[in-house]
Amino acid sequence: MTAPLTPPPPPHQRPSQPSRPSEAAGTAHEQAWHVPPAGAGAAGSAGEQDGPGMRTEIREAAVVTVAVALGGVLLGLLWWWLAPQVPLVADVSGNSWIVYLKDTEGEQAIGVDGTFTLLALAFGVVSAVAVFLARRRGGVPLVIGLCVGALLGSLLAWRLGVWLGPEHDVIAHAKAVGKGVTFPAPLKLGAKGALLAWPLAALVVHLGVTALFGPRDPEPEPYGHTPHPGPDPEPHDGRTR
Repeated sequence: MTAPLTPPPPPHQRPSQPSRPSEAAGTAHEQAWHVPPAGAGAAGSAGEQDGPGMRTEIREAAVVTVAVALGGVLLGLLWWWLAPQVPLVADVSGNSWIVYLKDTEGEQAIGVDGTFTLLALAFGVVSAVAVFLARRRGGVPLVIGLCVGALLGSLLAWRLGVWLGPEHDVIAHAKAVGKGVTFPAPLKLGAKGALLAWPLAALVVHLGVTALFGPRDPEPEPYGHTPHPGPDPEPHDGRTR
């Protein structure tokens, strides 16, 4: 006996098959190419969360500015304590008091400016290293906050040292001590450029330690390099095995 022949299904019920194997492979390859590699979404989310936002950086920069500026109090105290005194002496001519330097060839005035400059440089190094250790990632707002705080600290130290120093009214001081008695001149900063020693030293040292010991950015991939999408999936003809 001959088995009954099963009529072929209508054309609209036949499974769709690619006309040529090359077209099927090309279609599967395009589909696989547009599929993002595994972990791409997680990597993008991690990249967005990597590092603080701009608001956090600005807030940290403000904290650094205030902390560094308060260091000017210590700088002013050290300058007032370590700076050499400039000796003055008074004389009376008629009813007028004349005040002049006791040692006209002395270098005490230069020593006052030099002491402030050396102390400011040391404070610049210490503050830069401290800020780097507190936040190694650095950032432009942090560097700006460090420099602004150092400049404010220098101004605070200068005004504090002058305020703590000897009497500002030289004539009144001369009258108080008497004729021919040596007394110290008011503490003052002759070279105002010394106020920039702290911020410049902090900027240079911070950039240096960041370049040497700061975290390194990952190296970019070579130009034109794209991840391989993996092997092409085998074409499926829709038949049930």
